[in-house]
Amino acid sequence: MASVLITFPDGSTKKYEAGVIPAQVAKDISEGLARVCVAAQANDKLIDMDRPITENTTLKLLTPKEQAGIEVVRHSCAHVLSQAVKRLHPHALQTIGPVIENGFFFDFDNLEITDEDLPKIEEEMRKIVKEKLPTVRKDYTSEEEAIADYKDNQYKIELIKEHAEKGLSNYAQGEYHDLCRGPHCPHTGHIEAFKLTKIAKAYWRGDAKNKQLTRIYGLCFAKKSELEEHLKMTEEAEKRDHRKLGRELGLLMFHEYSPGSPFFLPKGAVIYNELLNLIREEYRKRGYTEVITPLLYEKSLWETSGHWEHYKENMFLLQVEGRDFSIKPMNCPSHMLIYKNESHSYRDLPLRIADFAVLHRNEMSGTLSGLTRVRKFSQDDAHIICTPEQLEEELQDVLEFVNFIYKEVFRMEYRVELSTRPEKFLGDIALWNKAEATLAAVLDNLAIPYRINEGDGAFYGPKIDIHVKDALGRSFQCATIQVDFQMPLRFEATYEGADGQKHTPVMIHRAILGSLERFFGIMIEHFAGKFPLWLSPEQVRVLPIADRHNAFSENVVRKMKEAGLRATLDDRPLTTNKKVREAQLEKVNYILIVGDREVDAGTVNVRTRENEILGEKAVDAFITELVSEAKERR
Repeated sequence: MASVLITFPDGSTKKYEAGVIPAQVAKDISEGLARVCVAAQANDKLIDMDRPITENTTLKLLTPKEQAGIEVVRHSCAHVLSQAVKRLHPHALQTIGPVIENGFFFDFDNLEITDEDLPKIEEEMRKIVKEKLPTVRKDYTSEEEAIADYKDNQYKIELIKEHAEKGLSNYAQGEYHDLCRGPHCPHTGHIEAFKLTKIAKAYWRGDAKNKQLTRIYGLCFAKKSELEEHLKMTEEAEKRDHRKLGRELGLLMFHEYSPGSPFFLPKGAVIYNELLNLIREEYRKRGYTEVITPLLYEKSLWETSGHWEHYKENMFLLQVEGRDFSIKPMNCPSHMLIYKNESHSYRDLPLRIADFAVLHRNEMSGTLSGLTRVRKFSQDDAHIICTPEQLEEELQDVLEFVNFIYKEVFRMEYRVELSTRPEKFLGDIALWNKAEATLAAVLDNLAIPYRINEGDGAFYGPKIDIHVKDALGRSFQCATIQVDFQMPLRFEATYEGADGQKHTPVMIHRAILGSLERFFGIMIEHFAGKFPLWLSPEQVRVLPIADRHNAFSENVVRKMKEAGLRATLDDRPLTTNKKVREAQLEKVNYILIVGDREVDAGTVNVRTRENEILGEKAVDAFITELVSEAKERR
């Protein structure tokens, strides 16, 4: 009998008879391991636990503790959902049910249900899990054989015809079967913790020209404790939702007359401008020059930059006097025009051009979401034009800038990704390789850990993406640093080198906060609306207990405003307790109560929005404290 050599992740090896299945390998190691394994990774390919191994293989046995393992469980859970729906609604047509972050969804035709139906479907799913139905794979030998099994489901037939050349397979569990490439858990009993969360409408394959289907979303975790923890975090996230808090705190609004375009109300404008002030303050220290550029450009600019060919579908287009124009979706081409407005020597470089211009991108209405996905936004956008010799130093400086903002100002952890050449790209591969190697070298030299994000670079160059972690542990991509050899070439931008010859500069595209709108939304949720003093729209509220205390209170507010603090007076004829409670609900940092004793002593009685009593403080001394706290952005 022929044998195969199995190599395990720790480098150890063992011989088995050819045709051995992963389940047997797991059982040889331990009965406990065999019970919890859900799939295997053979030579980097995911396979079922009963798939025969017929050649020498590097084998990793997967449990729900591994990411690949829990994704197998989640996909199996999607099939259990579909089976439950078919039991309860036999005429429903299943379409696709992929794994998504923390769970899955499944789309159905001929299914009209509401969220009230979800508990009943969940109960049927639990029955299927208890039945421990074995999953059985069937590999089709022909397209016709597969179509015969799905002759009444046009969606599956479409998929069969599309994927027939790659091979087709089917998974069955009990009376249910579905077209699927697998792998799946050995039986339905491996699924322990799940919850259906909502119903939505979705077009078949995401195309609005196709029929609208019913989509059911679900969560799935390895253990019930993990599901419960996630549900708690989701509940907290809902409380922090920037759309909800932004409305309640009077920070922002939206209107149907301008979809995807936020209105920043007076309090929101304070925060927005404080973010701008932070970045502008750093620009002055770091040698950036701010410019103001137009929003509307003729088609020829976008043809030169490459956006007309690679980005046109995301641009707002219009005609002026018979000529094609676009509202700009980004600033880089206009900064190239500024660079070319005069000649440059190597002594002039690097040139760091910053721009907060309003940008517009033609996002589909169905994708718009609060401040996180908008059509109108601004970035703390800048472009550094430098010589190739200056490139690495400039990249290091930008990464230090990023670290300062996120670690020292906002106290947020972050991780780094290096995004490489996409399938659709601009320019010469050799320059792309050079740009990618430079970014990697800079990260390595600074000992910054990073992972490769294959194919996710911009069409004109590779990039470093910074993903920040908020107070709930969620990750958001904010800062980006991109190396671009292409645009200076396309615009024929040059500088005179030390040798007296013309040379082509390199362009770095970089944003630190990224979209100010998106960052604003992240900050609302990160701080749960309780902004630090320097960022807070209302830092202090003074509450006189009676009318005789108004004059003193007004003087306190005046002094604070003169010191640059954002202070207000609440002299309404309400009880002090009610006014304190309102100030706390509105997230005012410090609440100052003034009565007879405070007026006589020239003090204020201080408490925080968390109801921490700080007691009496001399007015001038407390103002000094607050000015220091705000200035230092503590």
